[in-house]
Parts: sequence; C-alpha cells; structure tokens
Amino acid sequence: MSDHHLRTRMPGAPAPAAAPAPAPRGPGPRTAAALRAAAPALAVYAAVRALGLLVLWVAAHASGKDPVVRLSGRWDSVWYQRIAENGYGHTVTLPDGALHSDLAFFPLLPALERGISEVTPLTLGGAGLLVAWTAGLLAAWGIYAVGAQLHGRRTGVVLAALWGVYPTAFVQSMAYTETLFTALAAWALYAVLRGRWLPAGALCVLAGLTRPSAAALIAALAITAAATLVREFRAGGRTGPLLRRNARMLAGVALAPLGWLAYVVFVAVREGSPFAYFEVQAQWGNNIDGGRALAAFIAGLPLPAALGLCAALGLLGWLVVLCVRQRQPLPVLVYTVAIVVISLIGAGYFGSRPRLMMPAFPLLLPPAVALARLRGGWGARGGLRAEAPGPMAGAEQPAATVAGADREVPPPPDAPAQPPALTAPAQPSAPSGSAQAAALTAPAVIVLAVLACASAAFGAWTLLGAGPP
Repeated sequence: MSDHHLRTRMPGAPAPAAAPAPAPRGPGPRTAAALRAAAPALAVYAAVRALGLLVLWVAAHASGKDPVVRLSGRWDSVWYQRIAENGYGHTVTLPDGALHSDLAFFPLLPALERGISEVTPLTLGGAGLLVAWTAGLLAAWGIYAVGAQLHGRRTGVVLAALWGVYPTAFVQSMAYTETLFTALAAWALYAVLRGRWLPAGALCVLAGLTRPSAAALIAALAITAAATLVREFRAGGRTGPLLRRNARMLAGVALAPLGWLAYVVFVAVREGSPFAYFEVQAQWGNNIDGGRALAAFIAGLPLPAALGLCAALGLLGWLVVLCVRQRQPLPVLVYTVAIVVISLIGAGYFGSRPRLMMPAFPLLLPPAVALARLRGGWGARGGLRAEAPGPMAGAEQPAATVAGADREVPPPPDAPAQPPALTAPAQPSAPSGSAQAAALTAPAVIVLAVLACASAAFGAWTLLGAGPP
C-alpha cells in the first residue's frame, strides 16, 4: 500500500481544498448557468413592467376602458395584425389624399403572430402580446449580458432595470416590434463582443426582417470588421492569411444585411420600382430630411416648451458624449449613435422619436455604472442581490475598444481567432461556493423605484390618451 493511502490528516490541520467545480459543458448547461446569472436582472425587469401593467389596469378600469385593447388593438398593432391575417396589400387613403400602405411594416412580427395564433387558442392580438412580452424578457437578458460583459453583473442588472423604466417603456408591453428588435440587437452585439460573428450575422438577418433601423446594427458590424482588418493590415498582416484568419467575421458581415435587403427587394419587385420601399416610407412621412422637420417642430413650439425640448436634446447629446468617454466597444458605440441619428433625422411624427430611440440601450450604460457604484443604506446585507463571481460586481471593468483592449482575455478554444480589441473582457470565474454577493444598495433601489413609478404613470396616461406613442 502506498504512502498516499496510509497518509492521515493530523488533528487541527486544515482540510484539503475542494477542487473547483468544472465549468458547464454543452449548450444546455451553459444556457442554464447564464439564465441563473441573469435571474436578478430578469426579476427586476419583470417587476417594473408588471408595475406598469398594474397601473394601466387600475387606471383603465377607473375610466371604463379596456386595457388589453390599449395594448394590442390600436395604432401600429392593428397594421401588424391585418398583415398577419391577410398578408400585404392594404392601403389607407387619408383625407388629404396621402396614401398609407402596409408595406411600411416589416414581416417578422406578423409572421410570428400568425404562426402562434395557428397553433394556440390566442387571437392575433394575444399572440402579438405574447411575442412582445417574451421578447422583452429576452431583450432584458441580452442587455444584462452586454452590461455584465463590459462592467460587471451589478451594472448589467441596473442596465436592464433602466431599460425597463425608460420614459416610453410602456411600448415594451404593447404588440409592437420594439422588444423583438432590441432582443435581436442586444444578443447580436453580445455575440460580436464574444467574437461570435456568424451568430451575430444571423441575428442581424432577423433584425432586418423586424425594423428598418436594423441598418444601425448592420453598420455596427461592418464598421467594426473594417476597422479590425485595417488595424491588422497596418500591423503587418499579409492579405491572404488576414482574410483566412477573419473568414468567420467576413461571413457574418456578409450575412448581416440579407434580411433587410430581402424585404426592400420584395417591396421593389411587388411595386415595380427599385426605390418602392423608400417611396412608401415617404408617403407615411418617414423620409430622411436631415433633421429639418425636427428643427421646424421646435421652432413652432411656445418658448418654454422649445427650451425644454432643447434641454432634452442636450441631455441626449451629453449621454452620447459619456458613451464615447466611457470607451464603449466600437460595435456598441456605432450601433447606439446610428440609432440616435436615424431617430432624429427623419421627418416623421415627433412623438414617436423617443420610442424609436428606445433600442439604443447602451445610452443607459453611463447612468447604470453610476447607479451600480452607489454605496450606503443596506450595503451588502440588503437590497436586490446578484451573484457575482470574481471581483465585486458593479466595479467598473475596462471596456475593450477597437483602438486597443485594456487587457487581453484568451478566447474560448472553439472560437475563431479574433483580435483582442473585439472581445470585451470577461469576468473571471471563481471556484464554486466562493462567489461574492453584490447587492443594489438602498439609494440605487430607491432611484429605480421612483423611475419605475414615474414610467408606469406616464405609460398609463399615454395609453389611455388619444395620440399614438
């Protein structure tokens, strides 16, 4: 018998350290582990959206109105359900002679509504709500993943919560495309941050079948890939090996615009004009005018309202500057700025612009980091808890940019070779049982609670009013 088998532990000696738990293997266990990590963010997001629905339900019944109709039977929801039921081909002629064609609406949401209503007892409106609410949770999960990847899990939780209390967050509970598009965009950006270009491209295809603003996501991938190739070429890379090394990146970028292009081509063939889709959008008043309509709208307001709107636009610009100063990764920054620009330079209805800007969730990263750093009150003994292995969650982690990563992290063994600038620093894992608990402190919880109440009240007031969001 060997010494090893005869060796005994002396009284009082420390027990041998337990071996670290093996990392989850396979897509199922990895997804389950990721879902457990995101559970606090999903719980907070679901809570603030449930509050919004509760306030709407109370206000609607107090005023004798149907809250379900307010969420699934008005404005754009009706157009999507008509497409789901009858296909494309419906046009409305307005009293001034303008034509509004249903070809202005992209097909993914109507297709999902039709498919769900065929296999379940749900109506088209109910199916639209199911898609929107499910996509809202998936979007919150993706937003958390991006925030946690860049700044730690506590920031990821706060980021998802802030997106759920956005001023026009009530649209996230409607049968609209905002949650579906944001979910696809968030996970596409996360895939790029992890160097997974083919999944990112596939998600872009679906986003391109959801909303025209998918052009911002496509641009983010293309510009990031171009910057990567230029940087590697200047570093002395030869063209042949450079292209082979980045083959998956190039394939993902080539895949990304196919959904958006497919629908634009479909409208062009159907209407017999190469620019038919843009003509349809112009009939709706959604053509690009470089911001002239916005300037004219501000100029026509009373002075106090004009000053207030200018202050809001100044706050928006300040958030963009903070995103740049925060050194957000290039794909995240390009996507955010592009969404903001697209929302501001169109000639459409001004009241819809905050809603159109809602998918630009990285705008909320600077305040999310600030809220995650708040101290005081309950500290680590109370508040909303999020398990954070390794360094204290919420502590700011250096964000990788195309200009250069602050630190290199080896990619997974099955990942294609990628420059470190495109892979955001991952949070180091700790042995099982040694995870530190990070909690949203009392000041952070109070701020989020106040914002949630304000968002719920504003949402109920808007949905029970006459104007579209």
